[in-house]
Amino acid sequence: METTKKIQGGDVRAASRLIRNLEDHIPGAKTTIKHLFPFTGKAHVIGITGSPGAGKSTLTDGLIDCIRKKGKTVGVLAVDPTSPFTGGAILGDRIRMQRHAEDPGVFVRSLATRGALGGLAKAVGDAIHILDVMGKDVIIVETVGTGQQEVDIINHSHTVLVVLVPGMGDEIQAIKAGILEIADIFVVNKADREGSSKLSRELMAMLDMAPASAFPAGWRPPIMKVENAFEPAGFQKALNDLSDKIDDHYKHLVDHDLLGNRLRRKAAVELNEAIRASILEPVLLKLVASGEMEGAIDKLLKKEIDPYTVAEDIAKRYLEGCL
Repeated sequence: METTKKIQGGDVRAASRLIRNLEDHIPGAKTTIKHLFPFTGKAHVIGITGSPGAGKSTLTDGLIDCIRKKGKTVGVLAVDPTSPFTGGAILGDRIRMQRHAEDPGVFVRSLATRGALGGLAKAVGDAIHILDVMGKDVIIVETVGTGQQEVDIINHSHTVLVVLVPGMGDEIQAIKAGILEIADIFVVNKADREGSSKLSRELMAMLDMAPASAFPAGWRPPIMKVENAFEPAGFQKALNDLSDKIDDHYKHLVDHDLLGNRLRRKAAVELNEAIRASILEPVLLKLVASGEMEGAIDKLLKKEIDPYTVAEDIAKRYLEGCL
C-alpha cells in the first residue's frame, strides 16, 4: 500500500493522518495497520508514568535531547486528557516539547484518552507500531497521569519509569496504584525539594521487602534523583545518568533473554484488544442503534431485570454457535 511505503520512508504527514484516523475509527485505518505490522518490533519503547504534576513532560523533553545526542531518532506519544469541548487531546505536553519541532529526528504526537482507563489512549498500541515502522529508534510514551490507573503502561513498554515527587504523598499513592510493581526505574523528580531523601528511603525500604522473584535476573529498580530544571548543569547531568540507566535496563533485558517475555505480554494484550474490538464493539453499536441499550438501561433503573441476565441474553443471541 502507498501509505505503508510512505510511513516506512518516515513521512510525518502520512503517520499523523493514520494516527488521527485510528483515533476517529475511520474505515481503512485498521487495514493499513495490518500491512504495517510485519515491519514492527525494532524500537525500544519507554513508558513514563506518575501522578499529575510530577514533571513527566519536563523529563521527557530532556530525555529527547539525551537520546538525540546519542545519534538515535525519537518518537513521542504524549497521552493528554480529552477536551470536553472537542473530544480531542488538550495539547499541553506537545506545547512543552515545541522546541524539538524543527528536528527531523523527533516526532511528537498527542493522543486523547477519550475515556480510556489506565492513563492511556485506546490507539496507543497502534500508534507505537506506526512510529516503529517510521524508523524511530526510541519511542517514549508519556501517560496522562491519572493516579491509580497507570499500570497499563507496562503492557506497551520495554522500560517503565515511575516518576515521583517529594511532598505530594506519592509514596502512599504509589502503593495504592500498584505502580511500584511495574517500575523498572524510579525517578525522584524535583529532588531539591524537602522530603526527597525521605521518599528515597521509603522506596528503598519497599524494595528491600520485596521477594527476590520480583527482580527478574537480578534487576533491582534503581532510584534516580533529578533536581531543579532551572539549574541546567545539574539537571542535564541527572538526565544523562537517567538516559544511561535506561540503556542499561534494555541491555539487561536483551542479555538475559527477558525481552521476549515483554513482547509476549504486549502481543497478548494486543490480541485481547483486537478480539474485543472485532466482537464486542459491533454488538454494542447494534444495541445502541436499535434502541435496545436504552431500553435495557430503563429496565435496570426500575429493577425489572439485572445486568447479568441482560448480558447473558445478548451473548446467547449474538454469539450463538460460537460458544
